[in-house]
Amino acid sequence: MKITAIDPFLLRIPFEDGGTGVGMTPQRWNSLEMVLVRIQTDTGLVGWGEAFGYFCRRAVAAVITDLIAPFLIGRDASDPAALNDEMQRRFVLFGRYGITIFGLSGVDIALWDLKAKAEGVSLAGLLTGGHRLREQVSVYASLVRYGQSELVTRFAEQAVREGYETIKLHETTMPEIRAGRRAIGRSVGFTIDVNCGWTEAHAAQVLPELKSLDTLWLEEPIFPPEDWDAMRRLGAHGVAISAGENACTSVEFARLATAVTYPQPSVTKVGGVTEFLRVADIAKREGRTLMAHTPYFGPGYFATLQLAAAVELFGLFEYLWVEPQAWAAIEQPLPQGGILSIPDRPGIGFEPDLDVLERFKAP
Repeated sequence: MKITAIDPFLLRIPFEDGGTGVGMTPQRWNSLEMVLVRIQTDTGLVGWGEAFGYFCRRAVAAVITDLIAPFLIGRDASDPAALNDEMQRRFVLFGRYGITIFGLSGVDIALWDLKAKAEGVSLAGLLTGGHRLREQVSVYASLVRYGQSELVTRFAEQAVREGYETIKLHETTMPEIRAGRRAIGRSVGFTIDVNCGWTEAHAAQVLPELKSLDTLWLEEPIFPPEDWDAMRRLGAHGVAISAGENACTSVEFARLATAVTYPQPSVTKVGGVTEFLRVADIAKREGRTLMAHTPYFGPGYFATLQLAAAVELFGLFEYLWVEPQAWAAIEQPLPQGGILSIPDRPGIGFEPDLDVLERFKAP
């Protein structure tokens, strides 16, 4: 099964979230910027992957077309892990973090999609020898940043009415955080992600109150996110600390997993399925449950669902609580009452809606 073509598809799908789109990202965030990766083979099989592309889609696509594709075209696609290792070694001059690894992640997902399709099984079935660990996974609603207590209250209450038993806020100030906890009550799980927005001193100051609010975890509390000594110190305050969405490769997670309670690999950033599985092995060795980072809806979403069925210590599935104008997949599995069913189709289960790919094509 030889690779004959590798092509990125750039999409920009607007979404509604009830907020202003300001605060979490460098610019206003009101669309899903997606870099889908299609790998074609001489057998006729096609694999699909997804590389992280928010606000960087053109740069990631350039890595795929200019660096990765020339290296892989003509190669045998049957051993994704070996190809991943070879690419990491050959591309080391171009960075072990960020754009290079994002592109590699999307290609790796597509290679695993191909391998599972070639064997006629789902990715989870391939990874477990046909003994999937679960057929569904519990989901939490990951709300965007609203910056206003009344909006936090309204949308947190709505998410609970939809059946979510855990809610994550991306608020950075205590009035909005308190409003969120009041809105959902104490019977619903409650997490906070401040996207590296606090100092260690400020985090230490507010952690006693977060503990009194029964916060399940505090996510990426400080900058820089890889200050693992500071993470260990903050973890001593009685609230679990989580991090990892900005960490690339299992090498970094080997350091991270000893410093936080919940490692959070993102399959579109960490190095694809290959590196995610290595992170899972590290987490198991350290007795850590993974809380994967999944604010995307394309092949990365589907691949993470498959990993949820294959990884023993997989915790909650993150669902970005927004309403896109369209889905890139023909059949998009969506949460029902806070539960997601995991597809059992060959590969990762993603089949693109070609009309959507054309309609929302981004430059």
